[in-house]
Amino acid sequence: MTSTSDEQPPSGISTVVSPERSTIVLVGEIDAALREQASASMAAALTSGLPIVVDASRASFIDSSGIAFVLQLHLAAAESGLRLTLLDPARVVRDVLDMVGVPGIEDEVAAVLVEDEAPAPLSA
Repeated sequence: MTSTSDEQPPSGISTVVSPERSTIVLVGEIDAALREQASASMAAALTSGLPIVVDASRASFIDSSGIAFVLQLHLAAAESGLRLTLLDPARVVRDVLDMVGVPGIEDEVAAVLVEDEAPAPLSA
């Protein structure tokens, strides 16, 4: 199969844990097909006990199951006393959260981006 510039990059959800934070990276189309990746990423972020950043800057689409993941993560972080910050320059996720009325998620657009952290590789 020949690759063209119109092909979508691989989609995925992964977690990068650093000494300061757990970053959950959303890439491409975030939908029900990524349920296992979402569960593993949520568990890794919550068990780290660190502030959580959801980096949605590379997400191109998010459906209801992706929003449910962000909402569950938000609730679980709040119950654990962990700060959750949304990094979403394209506002793909934030716009939907605003529409459904989710309070309490900080929107830290570019201020949270940490250049010394590379996004975790996505499994094939």
